[in-house]
Amino acid sequence: MYSERILTSIKFTYRSNNDYSLQLTRWFLMPIAAWPQATISRTVKRISLQAHVLACSSLIAIVMVPCMLYVSLEEKDVQMKLNAMGPLSHWIMGTINYWLLLTHSDDIRKCVQHMEMDWRLVRRNDDQDVMLRYAKIGRFVAGFCAIFMQSGTFLFTVAKAMTSMNVMIGNETMSVHPMTCPIYSKFIDTKFSPANEIMLAVELLSCFIVNSVTVGACSLAAVFAMHAYGQLSMLFAWLNDLVEDEDKGNNFAEKKLATIVEHHLRVLSFISRMENVMQNICLVELVGCTMNMCLLAYYSITNWSDFDAARITSYIIVYVSMAFNIFIFCYIGEILTEQCKNVGEKAYMINWYELPHKTALGLILVIARSSNVIKITAGKLFQLSIATFGDVIKTSVVYLNILRTMTPSS
Repeated sequence: MYSERILTSIKFTYRSNNDYSLQLTRWFLMPIAAWPQATISRTVKRISLQAHVLACSSLIAIVMVPCMLYVSLEEKDVQMKLNAMGPLSHWIMGTINYWLLLTHSDDIRKCVQHMEMDWRLVRRNDDQDVMLRYAKIGRFVAGFCAIFMQSGTFLFTVAKAMTSMNVMIGNETMSVHPMTCPIYSKFIDTKFSPANEIMLAVELLSCFIVNSVTVGACSLAAVFAMHAYGQLSMLFAWLNDLVEDEDKGNNFAEKKLATIVEHHLRVLSFISRMENVMQNICLVELVGCTMNMCLLAYYSITNWSDFDAARITSYIIVYVSMAFNIFIFCYIGEILTEQCKNVGEKAYMINWYELPHKTALGLILVIARSSNVIKITAGKLFQLSIATFGDVIKTSVVYLNILRTMTPSS
């Protein structure tokens, strides 16, 4: 009876710890039906999930598609097209990433199950404390990313919707609220009420979905990366403890080394699956945010002479939020790569000469495996690192100069 209570307590602890580390990410992804579900056997639940995905996709498309038609078919002024290109690219990025999240739902679920098993396997209080510490860091990054992205682009959309502009319709002058993503007039003419107000409400809801996709992807990467970082930190502690109990015999040291090797391979498999999930999403974010940061800087320059404080401030907030988003992806790529490299260094720096000969030789395999690092990349094209973040900033400035050259009126 007592042992059953202990097992129940352990089961509750590892599940609650895993839920704690993934809680914010689950909150971000569940409203858009992107949180991976267990195998759904009931037809009603499966249909409701598909309806949820269809509703979110429709809300994105009902803003994105008419805006694409407006830019390509209706608007002739280059300046107005450029003004619409920034928000449109944000919606396109959100659409692509949404379907990438849905496509990799199985891999995400396996990563979540992997994390749960790691929490279940941990036995030492010190190891649990390490995992909790990095889980808190992952939650903090996820929450910070949500505040930046949701407040930045959402407030930008709200601020623009709250302004008004005068348009001539026949002989009458009417006041309408401008759309962040202009709508093709042959689809819906937003110059008239209540179409204008209805589409503004739809656009705000669509903006929330698109932002949730970006926030969910960023928080997913942060939580997974911090979990892997914590697992490697545990591995370092185990390596340091490897030579402390050499007096217990060769078999004991060999068993500890076997556990270390098994754990190392387990962490690398988790990072590999995480890379498989995130690589295409990172590529979309890298390319899209580079272009958007260029356009936001261009909007600020072209509107500087009028100096609309609210508009300039909204541009700056969105620019900072996108720069922070890219920085998070690049930073986690950097620290994971360095942490994987450090495994070999830590294995060499312990007092391996005090270990039994065969056990010390086994460390060579650990060092050799750590030299082949699994790198977090953007579409297998760019390695994510702090240097890559610098390249993104420099590239956006280069594109800005080209854009200003091509539009001398600015």
